[in-house]
Amino acid sequence: MPLGALVRLPLALARAVLATLRGRLGALCWSLSPLSLSLYLPGWKRVSAPSPAAPESPRQEREWDEPSPTPTSVNYHFTRQCNYKCGFCFHTAKTSFVLPLEEAKRGLEMLKEAGMEKINFSGGEPFLQDRGEFVGQLVQFCKQDLKLPSVSIVSNGSLIRERWFKKYGEYLDILAISCDSFDENVNVLIGRGQGKKNHVENLHKLRQWCREYAVAFKINSVINRFNVEEDMNEQIKALNPVRWKVFQCLLIEGENTGEDALREAEKFVISDEDFERFLDRHKDVSCLVPESNQKMRDSYLILDEYMRFLNCRNGRKEPSKSILDVGVEAAIKLSGFDENMFLKRGGKYVWSKADMKLDW
Repeated sequence: MPLGALVRLPLALARAVLATLRGRLGALCWSLSPLSLSLYLPGWKRVSAPSPAAPESPRQEREWDEPSPTPTSVNYHFTRQCNYKCGFCFHTAKTSFVLPLEEAKRGLEMLKEAGMEKINFSGGEPFLQDRGEFVGQLVQFCKQDLKLPSVSIVSNGSLIRERWFKKYGEYLDILAISCDSFDENVNVLIGRGQGKKNHVENLHKLRQWCREYAVAFKINSVINRFNVEEDMNEQIKALNPVRWKVFQCLLIEGENTGEDALREAEKFVISDEDFERFLDRHKDVSCLVPESNQKMRDSYLILDEYMRFLNCRNGRKEPSKSILDVGVEAAIKLSGFDENMFLKRGGKYVWSKADMKLDW
């Protein structure tokens, strides 16, 4: 055997032994986590030990045995605060917590490394934090540093100013504005109103800014008891969004229904048949994208303000550990995310404005 090979053999054995020891020490560290004990070795990334958890259910045990889904498209609700009071809101202002900017960026970088291609920033109202500077810096980071194909925001639009487009518009692919009715009285009944501001007039102003600053424009509407009979064909076609996402009003325990809820959404709920009638009335709108309750529950990857995945399969939001503490792969296993349903509902589409054929 050549001399060089003889020299490299002990080194290879030493590396193998070290790798084995690291694996066993890592397992020991996790097993002692209830004692808040953590071990650190050179080359490891330091993470906080997870808090003690309740015994896993049979369903959770099965999920741990399954391969982790890829977080292709993620919805990050980084704030729960909002200046509107929509009666059916299912991500209410139960906390005022917002991660420090650098921690949020660290989590987004972890998601990119795990396979994220699209990030959607939502709330609450994302433009409340630092008058839109916080979400603006996240948008710029995701497009400029992480080079994500698609960066989008969902907003009620009331706090967006033209100067924001001038500063951050080039980094944003899609702006989705929530509009549930083209009758201002109905918007007030729903809770989507602020003083004397006209929500519909503001929608048209934002549409024009999106044209001027080359941002794809999208509309989100929640169909409920107060707007289910409305005919929106003419208005939607005139605004010509790239997508009109139409949601069925959804109940989430602890958010908009139940003892601990901040909203009482029961009076907004419609039947599946009512929802289908609304969709049929608007079947000629080419940009219509319907979202029934069943599709919504398990086909979205939702991160809360602590960067925990929220599992909504059981009608309430069951949080995972934060990805900042346990990593994306461990957290996503408890997200309830159905990758097949995500693809079936058309979750992956042409979402980068560079690939869209749009008349700006």
